[in-house]
Amino acid sequence: MALLAGGALSLYRLTSTLATPLVRRHLRRRMARGREHPQRLAERFGVPGLPRPATSVVWLHAASVGEAVSLLPLIAAIQERWPALTLLLTTGTVTSAKVMAERLPPGVLHQFAPVDCAPFIARFLDHWQPAALIIVESEIWPNLLRQAKARHVALALVNSRVSEKSLAGWQRLAPVARHLFGLFDLVLAQSEEDSHRLAQLGAKAPRYLGNLKQAAFPPPADAGILATYRGVIADRPRWLAASTHPGEEEMVAQAHRRLVETHPGLLTMLAPRHPDRGPAVAKALRQRGLTVTLRSHGRHPAPDTDIYVADTIGEMGLWYRLADIVFVGGSLISDVGGHSPLEAAKLDSAMICGPHVANCAAIVEEMARRGAIRQVADDAALATAVAGLLDDDAARQAMIVAARGYGADQNQVLQRSIAALTPFLARVEPAAAVTPEPAVR
Repeated sequence: MALLAGGALSLYRLTSTLATPLVRRHLRRRMARGREHPQRLAERFGVPGLPRPATSVVWLHAASVGEAVSLLPLIAAIQERWPALTLLLTTGTVTSAKVMAERLPPGVLHQFAPVDCAPFIARFLDHWQPAALIIVESEIWPNLLRQAKARHVALALVNSRVSEKSLAGWQRLAPVARHLFGLFDLVLAQSEEDSHRLAQLGAKAPRYLGNLKQAAFPPPADAGILATYRGVIADRPRWLAASTHPGEEEMVAQAHRRLVETHPGLLTMLAPRHPDRGPAVAKALRQRGLTVTLRSHGRHPAPDTDIYVADTIGEMGLWYRLADIVFVGGSLISDVGGHSPLEAAKLDSAMICGPHVANCAAIVEEMARRGAIRQVADDAALATAVAGLLDDDAARQAMIVAARGYGADQNQVLQRSIAALTPFLARVEPAAAVTPEPAVR
């Protein structure tokens, strides 16, 4: 088994090394499409964009925005408890870099993650010399893990998840899976089911402590911009459809038409899950005879705006604070699985979702039990639910209080995670002064 895994992984290393010219070409094509940062592309090849500090470095890695945001409370707690450590966060997307530039605490460094080609990983590790690596969720990259382990980097996998589909895929490569998952010194799972699947794949004593995303900080909002919007919107009745997908915007439009009959002046704010869809969403809604304004055009809602498309990155905290009634999208259509309502729960919202919430079923079930969220079947039921909350202040406030309590309870996940990481990070001694090669662009 070990020989089989070693042979397969050696072949992967060789293939990835030979493929580096193709990878470079592919990343440059992505850059031309705006999917890589033009001034920081070299970081994807392992070339450092910053000098290495002369302290112990703990490297944290997250794939994209959601995973990186889930790490923010953990990063803050590590900084507070181990102030002598330097924290380095890597992510893989342009959007995540932009969001992290605004939300990372002072002193935390950000780099784009190197692609998993052996020369790129070696260059990255040569420069940063991390003492520990904390990976969030399911970023299992063979070259990264094997080279880090060979350099005696302590490895932790936190908030890890393995779907049934992923489990089946890994089991077809069982020796490789057991080798890679067995490299981790500490494995913390999102759920009991994830913990069992990780054990099947070879992880050592995986532990379920809760979903770290449930302890995430609520998204921030610029106080000045918030005050301006509150002045512009004034006393208009309003609600927010957050993280919507194709097919849902039409349902939101239908709900708006029903609502405006009994709530004149209603403003529906709509934040597509993928903000770059904003112009297309606006066009489709205008074809339905609605007056639409886009945030990306720098305009505020006009008095006659029916639907305000909030199609910018990093401003969800603004929209949640402007609307205390929130529909959480990805849940009225069957092929997405819903999005977590926790951000809205921590920002005083009465929440509504559709029936398709497989991605966050346990959260929705518990919140519904507490009276913090309502599920609806279609756009007609959505309109009825929003109307009821617009008309009944007491019911709306009761849901907000229930959601706030649920959100506060989830912060215990962070405390349990820090307790589990304490012996892991205690092994990371402050390093002697290091003088690495200068950063090269």
